[in-house]
Amino acid sequence: MMQTPIKLSFLAVLLLVFSCDGGPNNSRSGVPRGYVSVLRMVESGYQINFGPFVGYYFKPENPNDLSRLTFVCLNERQFYTKDLPAGALLYDGEAVRTTLPAAASPPVSGSDRMVPVFGDQIPQAWRATRPVPQEEFVHFHSGYDAAGPVFTGYWLRHRAVAAFTYDMGGRVGPESPLFHRVTPGPDLNFPRIVEFDAGPSK
Repeated sequence: MMQTPIKLSFLAVLLLVFSCDGGPNNSRSGVPRGYVSVLRMVESGYQINFGPFVGYYFKPENPNDLSRLTFVCLNERQFYTKDLPAGALLYDGEAVRTTLPAAASPPVSGSDRMVPVFGDQIPQAWRATRPVPQEEFVHFHSGYDAAGPVFTGYWLRHRAVAAFTYDMGGRVGPESPLFHRVTPGPDLNFPRIVEFDAGPSK
């Protein structure tokens, strides 16, 4: 089902505020005050969820508008790199809500939660929706509803705060499209990837 841009309701804002364990002032070490792991938005009576993802926490730039977010990414359980300790701050950045053009339903893959589309396999019509500067917004992550992934999600712009090797905690090597060296500043080598998310129940 193709999603249209989300119009927020008061309910959507309440769901955002209380969607993280412990509410907006959660006690997770290293998570800035007011950041949450899950966004829950209501559109035409349907709930669309975004997150949670390991180490990612989000905060709207305007509490009444979920179209633009700031985020942080922490190295929880050394999930992203072995070079830095568990819980270290890896990235901060921005996320811009976008609905990708769609001719069919979003892809799904059996019992897998995520269905990635990498690099040259990403349709030009999807790449064209990247916010400016397009060379920095290279990672799209979808939301999901009760039926699975939707075309509404966020383009993410990652700014590294440290140098490290992005190797998924040692689980991938140089042959993987995810593997790359990171230096402080905009991560221009972040994988070009569109991920369709079926939700954490998968």
